[in-house]
Amino acid sequence: MSVGSQLDGFIRHLRGERNASEHTISAYSSDVIEFARLVRDSDESFDDWQSVDFEQARTFQMRLFESGDCKRSQRRKLSALRSFFRFLQKTGQIDSNPFNRMPPLKVERPLPLVMNTGQIDRLLAAIPDYWQHAVLVGIAKSSESARFAAARDRAMVETIYSGGLRISEAVGLNHVDLDLRSGVAKVRGKGKKERLAIIGDCAIKALKEYFAVCGECFFRMESGQPVFLNRFGERLTARSFQRNLKSYLVSAGLPPDFTPHKLRHSFATHLLDNGADLRSVQELLGHENLSTTQIYTHVSAERMRNVYDQAHPHAKKVRTTDGGIYDSSRSREE
Repeated sequence: MSVGSQLDGFIRHLRGERNASEHTISAYSSDVIEFARLVRDSDESFDDWQSVDFEQARTFQMRLFESGDCKRSQRRKLSALRSFFRFLQKTGQIDSNPFNRMPPLKVERPLPLVMNTGQIDRLLAAIPDYWQHAVLVGIAKSSESARFAAARDRAMVETIYSGGLRISEAVGLNHVDLDLRSGVAKVRGKGKKERLAIIGDCAIKALKEYFAVCGECFFRMESGQPVFLNRFGERLTARSFQRNLKSYLVSAGLPPDFTPHKLRHSFATHLLDNGADLRSVQELLGHENLSTTQIYTHVSAERMRNVYDQAHPHAKKVRTTDGGIYDSSRSREE
């Protein structure tokens, strides 16, 4: 469906001024077209955005609710339309934004799942074990390719966990971005924003071992070349690593719903558990707003509460309304 030149202008605005990712641009474009179909109620083109009013905006929200879309998806679609009409208003194409009067849809953010240090150690140990078994059963092409994959994926896990990287940031690393002597890496996050990530000793050791294997495979390690390669010497994709990770989780006996992003969650939570301040963690994660980082304080607080409940002798005893003492732990035992 064609929605006129306004959408083209909005896409240029997202790409040029807001540095939006192609994923965001695609999603926002689909949302605008979905709304245009609702307003026009046909497959004909639509470009009369000036006539759109608050009632049509509210009808769109009701349709989203009735469709059964999750709240997070509904919120994104409403945000896309609010941004689109804000762009039209800013460029003088409409007088008012019909979505401004709508209250924001509140979405409860679930606490992020994290891995404890023991689970991360089990995951790292499972990587070479998996590839040794892969050679024996014929899954791996050769012992050399298995050794390469094991060294690469172990270095990948260490780098993501050490620096709190997103999977897209890790696979996007080039050799010019790494400074192993200083223990830092320049990463490009959301909106193409750059930040420095810390590369700890364990990650540096794993990377050096991986680079040694790359040299044996005659892969180029020049400044502009990708750090993490596939077996053809090309940049490793996020999907390929995620597929491998599923195999390592099974091999390690870990929950299959763990993802590379859980390593990033674990990075932040473990820093806070060990006394790091929230502002520093925010900077290391590359979060624009502190509120985004604060979700990890709830994870740490919940973990501390569990430790307290298990360790403190009076933790399970609470005072009742009549002044007595109620031992909740004894009640559960009974």
